Amino acid sequence: MMRRRRLTVGAWAAVGAQLVVLTACTRTQLEGTSSSYLVIDQLMAASGVDPAQFGGQLSSDVLTLVRKNVSDDQVCAPTVFQDHGRAELHLALKDPGSASAPTSPTSANTITLTRYHVEYVRADGRKTPGVDVPYAFDGALTLSITDSGSTADFVLVRLQAKEEAPLKALAGSGALAISMMAEVTFYGADQTGRAVSVKGFIEVDFADWADKDC
Repeated sequence: MMRRRRLTVGAWAAVGAQLVVLTACTRTQLEGTSSSYLVIDQLMAASGVDPAQFGGQLSSDVLTLVRKNVSDDQVCAPTVFQDHGRAELHLALKDPGSASAPTSPTSANTITLTRYHVEYVRADGRKTPGVDVPYAFDGALTLSITDSGSTADFVLVRLQAKEEAPLKALAGSGALAISMMAEVTFYGADQTGRAVSVKGFIEVDFADWADKDC
């Protein structure tokens, strides 16, 4: 079996940046007529190769060799995994009241998320989808957020993105990598139907990372 030169995690540790999340109240969050808004407490990601290990930066493997049994022989077969994101969110009130008489959220303030949007951006300004970055996409979810907080799981990198430019060219390329940020926007509404959204960012480093089993 031919061996490919694969990128090791240690060799590219410098490309990883830490989590960047919009946890503070921004002008966009406060726009609209809803009396409550969303706060992202933490935005994390996990590689499809190790989906239980969430962290503040994603090392996304564009092609993974997985050991399989074929006719009683063990072979390393190429496989593509999608990567997942996880956001911890809570709601807050635009008018929290005073320190002596704080305002408590009611059931009408509960925000139900219905969809999310993922878009990729690069620091060098190159941004053509399907050439410089993967295509943006929308996903569906249904999750209600209260002041006590909830966790939203979602797809951060789709399977098809790894089969298209620019990620497909990284497969078997040795030490090549592309670093970018994933911009994730969650959309929903409070229980009176007033729209609410919040945006966060997380670092993603795409490469043909070294495989554990092959």
